[in-house]
Amino acid sequence: MLLLIGGLVLFLGIHLLPAIPALRASAAEQWGERRYKGVFSLVSAIGLVMIVAGYMIADPNPRVFAPFPAARRIAPYAMTLSFILFAAANMRGHLRHAVRHPMLLGLGTWAAVHLLANGDLRGTVLFGAFLAFAVVDLFSAVQRGAVKAFVPEGKFDGMAVAGGTAVALVVMLLHRFLFGVPAAGFSL
Repeated sequence: MLLLIGGLVLFLGIHLLPAIPALRASAAEQWGERRYKGVFSLVSAIGLVMIVAGYMIADPNPRVFAPFPAARRIAPYAMTLSFILFAAANMRGHLRHAVRHPMLLGLGTWAAVHLLANGDLRGTVLFGAFLAFAVVDLFSAVQRGAVKAFVPEGKFDGMAVAGGTAVALVVMLLHRFLFGVPAAGFSL
């Protein structure tokens, strides 16, 4: 469990740097923008590997609470919405323009549904940490007005919906193979 927690601290901690503009600016100024991005990427990658490895070796048996059946029923729909929001986050569409922070809302949706659908200790730590991060970062982004101005185009919304839905279907298809739990009736 310590490896999982350490990975979460590294991965989510480095991703909170942009939420503190003065700290991020200071690091970028001290190291240079390219080196800052390189360190950011390296720490993120190390944290992600630690999260995956830590989750895999953590004991899946301790139960914190009983999974919510409703969360399991809505998970395929919520995950499709999450993947659409993830796709929209990097496109200049009306969805991103209206939602403003689709990546964080998609992450929060993903984490909340997985948190409620699992109930074991390692899942509670993993998904609870990502949910807390999404809430804190969303609050920070709204407070500091972290929204880029752009002219939205409808074609990007279509791409986000089609791409997000396709990726969601592939993840649901492979969910049992990748994570050991079927996400839908058609999981392999």
